[in-house]
Amino acid sequence: MKRIIPLFAVLLLGAQLSACSAERQIENQPVSTEAAEAAVTQEPAATPASGSEEDAASPSEQPSPAASPGSGDDAKAAPLYRMNQAYRFVPIEESTPSKVVLLTFDDGPKDETILTSMLDTLDKHGAKAIFFVNGYRVKQNPELLKLINERGQTIGNHSWDHINLKNEPKDVIEKQIADVQTDIEALIGKKPIFFRPPFGSGGDVVKEIVKNHGMLYMTWSDGSLDWDKSTRDKPEEVIRNVLEQLHPGANILMHELPWTAEALEKLLTSLEQKGYGYIDPAAIDINR
Repeated sequence: MKRIIPLFAVLLLGAQLSACSAERQIENQPVSTEAAEAAVTQEPAATPASGSEEDAASPSEQPSPAASPGSGDDAKAAPLYRMNQAYRFVPIEESTPSKVVLLTFDDGPKDETILTSMLDTLDKHGAKAIFFVNGYRVKQNPELLKLINERGQTIGNHSWDHINLKNEPKDVIEKQIADVQTDIEALIGKKPIFFRPPFGSGGDVVKEIVKNHGMLYMTWSDGSLDWDKSTRDKPEEVIRNVLEQLHPGANILMHELPWTAEALEKLLTSLEQKGYGYIDPAAIDINR
């Protein structure tokens, strides 16, 4: 029995020594790179700030809006309408609206109150018009001529004295037209490009002189009769006369008169309700 115990002790001691040796071998064995990377605890991703990177950028780093294309202020827009032999306006291209009218007012400028009322109404409706002026009235009221121009409306030549040019000699016709061109250019820096003969009465000589001055000669195709005694102080009659003659491309003749100024708001509203728009004189081809 005494011999068995020492033998057992020797065997137990040998097993412990063998186990310790194996543990040391494992500890000393090199660990692979992949295992080491897998064993590294990843740091948590940084919590994003409340604003985005764009929000955090300094003002100088903010993306600037793309520059808008040039408005072409220096370039003349292509004309959209031409006038036919009946003094009506027709689209040059099929895609251009034909249900439009040209608004015109003759025989001014003479009264600031009436004129301002007309200009305000035109502005309210986004409408453009031609104001055919007489030279002697321009001489009397140069500030009113400037007002028409400053309000974005177009000025036309209606001769100096509002006389019937048809039977006048050529030199008189020339002076009646040229003097208006000169005075208007001196006041606003540009000459009219539209001409309407007084009483709608011209002729070949008048048309030739008008053309030589670079203007488009026109009368009208829709007369309001606001100058006639039948419409005096009767704005409803002015409206009725225009609407009875209304047609696409109408060249509407009116005057700087108090009852016309009073009629204008309702007239423009009626035109719009019928689906009509307004021709901007700048869109008229004066060479056709």
